[in-house]
Amino acid sequence: MDIYRCVSLLGSGGTVRLPDCAGFGAVLASSGARVRFGSAPVGRQAAPARHLLPACRARAMRCASEVGKRQACLLQNMYGFTLVELLVVITIIGILMALLLPAVQAAREAARRTACLNNLHQIGLALENYHSQYLCYPAGGLEWRPSPSQIQRKNYAWSAFLLPFLEQEALYHSIDFNKPFDDPANAQAAATILPVYLCPSMGRTSLLRQGRGAIDFGGINGTRRVNQNNPPNGVMLYDKYLQAAHIRDGLSNTLAAAEAAGWPDGQWINAYNVYDVMYPINNRQWPGMPENEVQSVHPGGANGLFCDGSVRFLPESLDIRILAALCTRANGDVIEGF
Repeated sequence: MDIYRCVSLLGSGGTVRLPDCAGFGAVLASSGARVRFGSAPVGRQAAPARHLLPACRARAMRCASEVGKRQACLLQNMYGFTLVELLVVITIIGILMALLLPAVQAAREAARRTACLNNLHQIGLALENYHSQYLCYPAGGLEWRPSPSQIQRKNYAWSAFLLPFLEQEALYHSIDFNKPFDDPANAQAAATILPVYLCPSMGRTSLLRQGRGAIDFGGINGTRRVNQNNPPNGVMLYDKYLQAAHIRDGLSNTLAAAEAAGWPDGQWINAYNVYDVMYPINNRQWPGMPENEVQSVHPGGANGLFCDGSVRFLPESLDIRILAALCTRANGDVIEGF
């Protein structure tokens, strides 16, 4: 029998049997406990504890003391945190969260910006494949409506003509191009959501704009900082097709499209999804003004698609004169290291 169990039994007035007092040790039964020696009781009544040897009694006392200490340690370990310790732990957790949360959000935004860049790159590949097949770039808008009241004009956007090159042949053939884009016959096709035309960073409650599939990228018609963009000096022109040879400033130095977040008429089928540039990136002069600019929700800039199919992040710090030069196709501008 374990010596600690022996002591516990003695403390409760129980009876303990010791096989050998000299070899195993002795226990103290100060409360009148009875002790048995050997494997069988002596007579009909166990020997009282007073017959134990003095050395065995002293050893039992030491064992009882050790048991008491161990029980005290166990009780001490059962206590939880103090209020001060709990407050310190909560404070440390709060500090760690305050340090880690911005880093997590920045990592998520970086991933979303990369996805947006990839979507624009897919559009760039479609643009190059369109040029390879038709030997020209698509018109910025077909039968553009200078006024919304001219409902007889079809007003199809450049992004609608890229559908076959974005693995959307079925959608392309479902559109009746003999009727205007907003004709009821085209309502179902126009309401199709195309993820390749969306920026993942855009916070929106609906992927539709005025009942039609949204697009977060706009074709560059030119810049008003050069001749008031009259005639248009960009690439995405209304009812006119350009070839690569017409872009004399260089394909890698001329923007074909860029982010245009928040434009109410930003619908992939609508030819109003073309704009000229006047202001710096992400810097509309008047909130809610009725025109679009290079605009995104990415911190620090916006993504732009060049005529060679490359995609670059355009920083907000980009000089407006350089941005204007990127928007013209044949102004003789020399651009290096922007």
